[in-house]
Formats: sequence, structure tokens, C-alpha cells
Amino acid sequence: MFPFIFPLTLNRKLASGSLFLRPPTASINGHSPQLASVMLSRSRCVYRPLGRCLSAVNQANNMLVRQSVSGLSVCSRLVYSQPCEFPSSVGVNVRHFRTSAVYRDELVTVKTPAFAESVTEGDVRWEKAVGDSVAEDEVVCEIETDKTSVQVPAPAAGVIEELLVPDGGKVEGGTPLFKLRKGAVAAKAAPSLAAEAPSAAAAAPPPPPPPASDPTAMPPVPPVPTQAVQTKPVSAVKPTAPAPAPAPSTAGSRTENRVKMNRMRLRIAQRLKEAQNTCAMLTTFNEVDMSNIQEMRKLYKDAFLKKHNIKLGFMSAFVKAAAYALTDQPAVNAVIDDTTKEIVYRDYVDISVAVATPKGLVVPVIRDVETMNFTDIEKAINALGEKARKNDLAVEDMDGGTFTISNGGVFGSMFGTPIINPPQSAILGMHGIFDRPVAINGKVEIRPMMYVALTYDHRLVDGREAVTFLRKIKAVVEDPRVLLLDM
Repeated sequence: MFPFIFPLTLNRKLASGSLFLRPPTASINGHSPQLASVMLSRSRCVYRPLGRCLSAVNQANNMLVRQSVSGLSVCSRLVYSQPCEFPSSVGVNVRHFRTSAVYRDELVTVKTPAFAESVTEGDVRWEKAVGDSVAEDEVVCEIETDKTSVQVPAPAAGVIEELLVPDGGKVEGGTPLFKLRKGAVAAKAAPSLAAEAPSAAAAAPPPPPPPASDPTAMPPVPPVPTQAVQTKPVSAVKPTAPAPAPAPSTAGSRTENRVKMNRMRLRIAQRLKEAQNTCAMLTTFNEVDMSNIQEMRKLYKDAFLKKHNIKLGFMSAFVKAAAYALTDQPAVNAVIDDTTKEIVYRDYVDISVAVATPKGLVVPVIRDVETMNFTDIEKAINALGEKARKNDLAVEDMDGGTFTISNGGVFGSMFGTPIINPPQSAILGMHGIFDRPVAINGKVEIRPMMYVALTYDHRLVDGREAVTFLRKIKAVVEDPRVLLLDM
């Protein structure tokens, strides 16, 4: 008598999300399945059907049954249904195995992403609530920092189980934000589909009535009621009163609405006040004739757009002119280190461009402008503007900066005095282009003119350097050939 053992080998490959099943192997007293088949087939007390059965098991041993597991419950059954006839003298133990992988909803805790070195904390603004279903990479909340907003997406599709931080609460890098039950969206969708099936069957329209066999037959007479029907006079019927409409606002009413300042607005107010309290700000003005730069743009804007797939604007001319003037007047590009009481001179030019967003003013930085041409500057401005519109600006995009340009002309500003963006030492203010009468070679002509303003820290920059700097910008914008001649 030979004892038979049918073990089941189950291999799970969790990384790839797959389940591998291998049929059981047969062994006789520790011998291999192949040897067992040969030994039993040659035995006098074993019939030929048993040999065929063991050969089938041996062949099945070399096969892999792979079932994909995609986050849902998977049940697999391994059954050997081939009948085998054994002699009475041989004892055979046959076992049937069933394997299953039951899906368990995984609960994950999403934490606050790491901030930049200059940012330590932020305020949470929730976009979703407890019980809301979210898709993968869908924004669940935003963290407003001093410089920008950081979006926190869902790592996977699921349902929000718990919010660990209240709306408006302060968080640091690595703080737990919310708990997400992964895969709950797909799990809840199955019952809803099953519930829709009976409702659809119940909502099926009834079959049309069969046509009357005798169209000339009279309809049946309705039965006469045995009791008198209670009636009411028309005057006793009261109409249903309509729902009361909301009371209109009183004309000339005086109301107030208080809104909490977000962190970015608070930081902007703090920095602007620090600039007023720290810097000895002084502003000098000049005007720029935009005739030549407008003519250049008119001639080459179509070819520029066709070749580089971006529009040619006026900002590239002012940014390049500012880089040229900063190289000529290094004091405007320098900064005072109040801690060590030293002046830090930079041999590079990183220009911050002020951009107005619904949440406040941001200043992304164009780096190494002194090495760029008009095309490179336009591409950099276009890329940063696209990030600002999509609220994708990172803290790294706004760190640094040695000089700032603010263009109030896009809003129609004619004249203004910008405020320094600390710790910088100066800022250039651009304004709108308006036709004005000017004296040209003793004659009055109408020219497109723009007022420009330079606000500088008089602790570091003297009046001579500031005026020379602004006149250098005026010369380059009015005639870009100055850049080619290095004048």
C-alpha cells in the first residue's frame, strides 16, 4: 500500500498584483513525481488507469495558472475531476483544494508633502469632505504657504474616511492630513449597478393593450354607487397658498462681510511693511519712446510666432534692458546684509517678474538673464505665466531674485511708485503706453510713450547710479541696437 500526498503550492506575487497557482504534486515515500509514476505503473498491484491518472497530475505540475488580481476579490478553485479507478489493495487519499484571495480595503494615511527650506508651515484648505469619492491624483486639499499654494492629490482612487486636520489648521512637513480607503469607489459601484437592474425592470413600460375585437361594441356602463357622493360648493374650496418668496434686500441696506486673510496675503502685507520700515526708498522717473520697439514688433511678430511658437511682447525688451543696466551699475544689483553689515555684490542677474493671481501677487524668477536673448526671455516668461495660471508655481520658482520688474501697464496704469521687494535693493515699474505730444527735433509729434519708475534703497544706491541705470534702460528699449554695439 502506497500513501499519496497531494500538497498545494501557492505563490503570491504582490508587487505585480498577480496570483500564481501550481497544481499539486504527487510523491511516494519521498520519491519524485516522475519516479512515482514509473514505480506505480510497473507495480503488479496497480492498474493502468492509476498510471494514467498520475501521469496527468505530473503534466499538470508543469503548468502555471495565472489569474490577474486588480484590487477586487478573486476566487479560484483547483479541482481534479478526472476519475481514477484504484484497486482494493491500494489505499489512496484524495483531497480537493480551493484557494481564494479576498480583497481587503486598504486604509492609507496621506501626509503633508515636504516644504522648501524657506517654508516651515502652511494652512490647510479642504476641497473634499468625509465620505467623498476621489479619483487618483485628484486634489483633496491645498496648503497655503507664505509664497505659494501646494496641492495635495489623492494617491489612489477611494473614499475619504477621516480628515485629521481642520479647515484652516496649520501643518508642517510630514503632518498626517487625512485617511483614504483605497478601492472603495469600485467596491461601491458594484452594488449600485445591481440596484439599478431591478429598478430598470420595474420602470419597464407595460405592454400596450390588445386591440378591441369589436370596435362597434358599446363600452361597459360604470356601476352606480350605492351611497351619495359628498360634494362641496366651489366657494368652500380654498386654493393652496404658494411658498413664501425670500424677502428682497432693502434698498440702501448697509451690510458687511468679513473674510479671513489667507497666509499668502498676510505674508505680502508683512513684507511690504518691512520694506517701508527698513529701506530708505526713493523713486526716480523717466519716459520711454516706444515707437521703435513697436515697429520692430510689428515687422517680426508673425515670423517670430511661426519659428518659436510664442508671441513677441514688450517684456523681453525691458527684461533684457534691465539685465544690461544691472551689469553696468552693479550697486543696483547688490544687497545689504543687515546681519553682518556687509554689501553683497552679485555677478549674476536673476530678475523677478511680478504676476497678479487671484490669491495674491507672486514673483517668479528668471535666472541668468544676462546670458539670454529675446527668444529665451519670452520662452521663460511664457512658461512661468502658464504655471501661474494653473497654480503650479513651486517655491523654487520664486526663491532668490536680485531685481524685480512690475508691469502695471497691463491694467492701464499711467503712473505709479512701486515698492521694493526685500531683500532686493531696487524695482522697476512699467506703465501703460499712451499717445502723447512730444518735442522731436524742435517739432511737436504724437508718439507712443511710457512712463517708467525706479524705486531704490537709498542706503545702498546713490541718486547718480539710479538715474544712470534708468537712462540705460531707456536707451536700450528705444533703440535695441545699443545692445549690439555695447554702448
